Amino acid sequence: MKTGTATIPLDYGKCPRWLFERMKNLGGLMMELIIEEFGVNEFLRRLSHPVWFQSFGSLLAFDWNSSGLTVVLTSALKSASKERNLGIYFAGGKGKTSRQTPNELMEIGYRTGLDGLEYSRLSKLIAKIDNSLIQDGFDIYHHIFIVSENGNWAVIQQGMNTNQGQARRYHWFSENANRNDLTSEPHAGIISSSILNRVLDLTNKRSEENKRGIIRVLTEEKDVMREISKIISHPERNLFLPDIEFHYHPVVEERFDIKRIKQTLEKAKFLQPQTIQDLLSIEGIGPRTIRALSLASELIYGYSPSFQDPARYTFAHGGKDGTPYFVDRQTYDQTIKIFKKAVEISKKGKIFL
Repeated sequence: MKTGTATIPLDYGKCPRWLFERMKNLGGLMMELIIEEFGVNEFLRRLSHPVWFQSFGSLLAFDWNSSGLTVVLTSALKSASKERNLGIYFAGGKGKTSRQTPNELMEIGYRTGLDGLEYSRLSKLIAKIDNSLIQDGFDIYHHIFIVSENGNWAVIQQGMNTNQGQARRYHWFSENANRNDLTSEPHAGIISSSILNRVLDLTNKRSEENKRGIIRVLTEEKDVMREISKIISHPERNLFLPDIEFHYHPVVEERFDIKRIKQTLEKAKFLQPQTIQDLLSIEGIGPRTIRALSLASELIYGYSPSFQDPARYTFAHGGKDGTPYFVDRQTYDQTIKIFKKAVEISKKGKIFL
C-alpha cells in the first residue's frame, strides 16, 4: 500500500462560484481526455492515487494545503460527469450528501443496469472499515463512490480531527482490494498531514490473529461481557493476566457505554458472524464495540493487533487564497479552450501531442 504525507489542514471556507465552474469545465475536459486516451479504468486508478489526486486538485487551482480540495474536486467531477457520457458515475459527497450515497448508487444501477444494491452494500462497508477498523482519531465526513460501466469502482473518503485541525484522506480502488476480504490492507493509499504514534489498525495484516480472536470471543466465550466489564472498569486499565502476553492497549481515557455494548454484543452473538466483514455489517457495531472486542481478543487469547499508523502537489493556475499566487482567470480560461480543442481533435481521430 502506498503511503505519504501532505499538509491537509481543515478549511471552513467556501469555493467561489466562478472558480467552481472553471474547475468543473477543466476537470471535465481532462477527465474526458484521459478516458478517451487511456480508458475509464485508468482514470479510476489515477483518482485512487493520493498524490495524483492532490496534484489534479492543485492543477485546477484549488488550495494545495486545504481539506476542501477533496470536497470541491470530487463535487466538480461529479457535476461534470453528469454533463458528459463517459461511462463513469459519481455518488455521495460531504456530510448529509455522503449519507445519500447508497440511494444514489441504487438510482445509478436502475439507469445503467449495474448492481446498485451490491455497490450500496460496498459503500456502507467501506465507510465502516475506515471509521471502525482504522481508529486514528479522524471521523469520516466525506464519502464519494465512483463506479464505471464495466463494474470497477473507486472510493475517496476524508476524515477530520477537530482537535488537531487536520484532515486525512483514504483512497480505494477495486483492483487493489480483495473482494473476498475488504478488511485486509485494502487501500490504494492513505494521505495525511502527520504520522501518529499509536493507531489501532485492524486492516493491517499483523492484526489478522486479533480479528480471528474477535470472532472467537463472540462465538466461543460464554460470558463476554464479564471479561469486557473487568477490562473497561479497571481503574488503571493496566492488566496482566497469568500465562498471557499482553501488550499495552490504548484505552486509558475510553468512555464505554456498558449497557449499549452489552446489547450490541448480544445481537452479534445471536447472528454468529463468521468474519470481521460479517460483524461490521451488523447494525450498531461501531468503533467502541470494535475496540472493546479487540482488547478482549488480546487479553483472552494473546492476539495483539497492529498499532502502526497506516498513513505529495503541483501549481499551475495559482490558488483561490493566493498561494502561491491568486488565480489567473485569463490563463485558466485559455487552458480550458486548449483542452476543449484537444477533445475535439481526439474525437476526430487525429493524433495530438
